[in-house]
Formats: sequence, structure tokens, C-alpha cells
Amino acid sequence: MSILFLAVAWANPQWGNKKAKVLSKSADIFVLLDISQSMMTQDVSPNRLERSKRFAEKMVTELRGNRIGLVLFAGEAYLQMPLTSDYAATSLFLRTANTELAGTQGTAIGEAIALTSRAFQEDNLHHKTIIIISDGEDHDEQALSEVKEAYDQGIVTYTIGVGTEEGDYIPYTTPNGVNDFKRDEAGKLVKSQFNPDLLKNVANEGGGKYYPILANQQIIDDLKIELEKLDKREIEQKSFTDFASYFQYFIFFAIALLFIEFILSEKRKKASIA
Repeated sequence: MSILFLAVAWANPQWGNKKAKVLSKSADIFVLLDISQSMMTQDVSPNRLERSKRFAEKMVTELRGNRIGLVLFAGEAYLQMPLTSDYAATSLFLRTANTELAGTQGTAIGEAIALTSRAFQEDNLHHKTIIIISDGEDHDEQALSEVKEAYDQGIVTYTIGVGTEEGDYIPYTTPNGVNDFKRDEAGKLVKSQFNPDLLKNVANEGGGKYYPILANQQIIDDLKIELEKLDKREIEQKSFTDFASYFQYFIFFAIALLFIEFILSEKRKKASIA
């Protein structure tokens, strides 16, 4: 036991004993992730949705210091997580996102933007950002009107397109558990059509930019530059600025134990002689 205390003392344990207020600048960012069935298309490896989730998780990691929220959408939009600085929770929600969470199918980008606009705090006027990750497959007429209204409220929108011009068939598992591809009412295979034009128009009307997801790290680097242009809000955080060492207490306990062990050892020797 004395050796254990000496080892702890050698590590020089410290605890903060003084807190100070630290001001930092932060933007509020909502990631809008498309979880519609077309996102299972495999024209982007391993599929559109999985590629989007991996990218989004990497993006969240590199955008630390900002508050981030998550909205999932397909035929309807869902506020999955409000704005937070808990990046571990954000990553967890991203990893568990899947098409089964969607109540109805479709690509309701407009509804997702409207929901996100309401989720921002009203007093945040100049540091609100939306990042949409989607294949833009459906022609959502509501999207352009909603993004214009959001921009008027000080919300800048960026879009990231997932897919290829060639597109591909949409994997589908039948109720009997058979792996197939999505078919129309006539039984013909349905091919997912990537729609970058819609996403480009949304970004243009939202005062942001459009990126193809294949640009990968370049997107994140550019977003960092774009976010620096925002009039970020100041947030107050408390952190320890003064730390005290407590190794001496562990040394004391180690010496005390050694002394007790020595006394007991001497007593055992005398008892054995007697």
C-alpha cells in the first residue's frame, strides 16, 4: 500500500482551486442531415448516408468551440439535438442516425430549414449557420422560400451534396428480409437521381456556398474560414486557472504506513523470540 501512495505522489496529483471567467467567441451551427431512403444509394462509398455521417462527425470535431445542433429530415424534419457544446453527444447522435428514424420518405429541405430557424435563439442575430448534407433528390419548392426567409433572419446556409451524376439504384430490404432494390408500382427498378442544382440554389439564396462531399477536408477548411467572417457572440466559460499540488499528502501516508509496518515487524520478531 505504501508503494501505491508513493506512485501517486510521483504523479504529482493536482486540483484546481481557483476559477476564472474566460470569454470566447462562438457561432451557432445546425447540421441538417438527410436520412431519406435515397441516401442508402451506393454511388458514393460505402453509401451516401454513411459517407455523410462520417464527414459530419469529422466536421463537428474540427469545429469545436462553436455550439452545434442536429436536425434529421426525410419527408419530415426532426430536431434530434438542440444547440450544445457536448460534442461527444453530437457524434453519438450522428453515428446512430439511420433511415428507419424517418416517419415518411422524401427530402423536405424546406421544412428542415423552417424547423431549424425556429430552433435558433431569437437574440442570436449574426452568428447563425445552417449546414445541409443531402442528395437533394426531390425538387422541394419550399426550400428556396424558406432559405430566403432564414437569410433575412441572419442565418447563413451552406449545402453539401452527396452523390454522383450517374446515380444508382436504391437498396431496399423487403418485409420478408430479402435484399433487393427499390421498385416503382410497375416493378421497375428506381434509380436515385442526385440533384446538385437544388442544393446550389439553396446555398446561393442562403448567402452561403455549395460543396460536393468528395471535396472532403477542403470543405471543412473553407467552412472554418467562412465561420470566422461571422459576427460571433461572446460566451462566458469558467475554468480553473490555479492548481495546487497534493503529492506531499501521499508521501506522508506512505511514510506513515512504512513506519507502522516497521513497528509491527519488530513486534512480530520479539514475539517469535519469546
